[in-house]
Amino acid sequence: MSIKISDQRKVGTTNLSLPVLGLGSAPLGEIFAKIDEEDARGTLNAAWDNGVRFYDTAPWYGRGLAEHRMGGFLRTKPRDEFKITTKVGRTLFRPKEPKKLDRSPWKGGLNFEVNFDYSYDGIMNSYEQALVRLALDTVDALVIHDLDSMYHPDPDIFAKHQKDLRDTGMKALEELKSRGDIQAYGMGVNTADALVDVVSQVDLDFTIVAMPYTLIDQSSLHTGMAKLIERNISVIIGSPFASGILVTGAVEGCTYNYELATEEIIKKVRGIEAVCDAHKVRLGAAAMQFVLAHPAVAAIIPGAVKASEVTQNVASLQTPIPADFWADLKAKGLIVEDAPTPE
Repeated sequence: MSIKISDQRKVGTTNLSLPVLGLGSAPLGEIFAKIDEEDARGTLNAAWDNGVRFYDTAPWYGRGLAEHRMGGFLRTKPRDEFKITTKVGRTLFRPKEPKKLDRSPWKGGLNFEVNFDYSYDGIMNSYEQALVRLALDTVDALVIHDLDSMYHPDPDIFAKHQKDLRDTGMKALEELKSRGDIQAYGMGVNTADALVDVVSQVDLDFTIVAMPYTLIDQSSLHTGMAKLIERNISVIIGSPFASGILVTGAVEGCTYNYELATEEIIKKVRGIEAVCDAHKVRLGAAAMQFVLAHPAVAAIIPGAVKASEVTQNVASLQTPIPADFWADLKAKGLIVEDAPTPE
C-alpha cells in the first residue's frame, strides 16, 4: 500500500491537518553548501509542481535566509492552498561588527546575529520578525525551537530559558492560537532525552523530532514517542534521512546527525542497504515510509537543495514497498521488533 502525497493527517486535537509530505528548508539556509538563487527557486518550484503543499522554515536557518527564500516564493501562491510553519525562540539583529561575524554552522546565510528569548516578548518578537521575512501575514503553526541542552549547555541559562517559557512564553502561543492567528503550536527537539524531559514541561499540539526516531534509531519508541501518543501530541519527523545517510547510503563522506557518520552507523546502514537490494527497495523510500507508519507521526519534512531531490522524494513516498521487506529488517535485527511498519 503506497502513500499519496495528497494524504493529510490531523495534528493533535486541533483543527489543523497537514499533508504527509512537506519541504524542510534548512538546506535552503545553506547548512551544507552555498546555493544560488536560481537553484533555490528551482527547488521550490519543483516542490509546488509535484504537489507539495506543506513548508517548514525557521529564523535560524541561514540566519533568516531560508525564510526570505521561502516567503518570496510562497507569497506568489494562493494562501489557502498551502500550510507553513516557522519557529520562535530566536530573534535576529545586526551584529556590532558585521565584517567579523562568524556565520557557522551555516556555509552561507545572512549576516545577522541571533538572540535566544523564550519569554512572552521574545516569542512575539520572533513571530513578528518571521512574518516580515516571509512576506506573509499568517502562518499555520509555530514551533518552539532548540530549547534543549545541546544549544544551551550552561545549566543555569538552560533553566532560565525553560522558566521563561513556562512562566510567560506559553501565554504568547496560547494567545496567538486563541485569537486564530495560528492553528497549533509545538516544539522542535533534537535528542531522545529532550523528547522526554523538555516536552513534558508544557502542553503542546505537536513536536518536530529531528533525530530520535528514524530507520536507523528507534530508541525512543517506548519512551518519548510512547509518551506523545499518551498525551495525543502529534509528531513531524524533521530529518527522515538522519541528515543524509539514509538517502545517500553508506558512501564516503556520508553524514549522520549532521556530522560524518561513524563506522558503527555505516555498518548498520550497509545492513539495511543489503535488505533494500534484495527486495529492490530504494533506501530513501524505506526511510520515509517507515517513520510515517508510526501512529503519532503526522508528516515528514525532508529538505532538498535541488529540484531532482524533491522529485525523487515524491516518487519515493508513493512507491509501494512489500511487507516482506519490513519483516526481513526485523528478522535481521536492523529495526526494533515491535516498531510500526507500513501495511
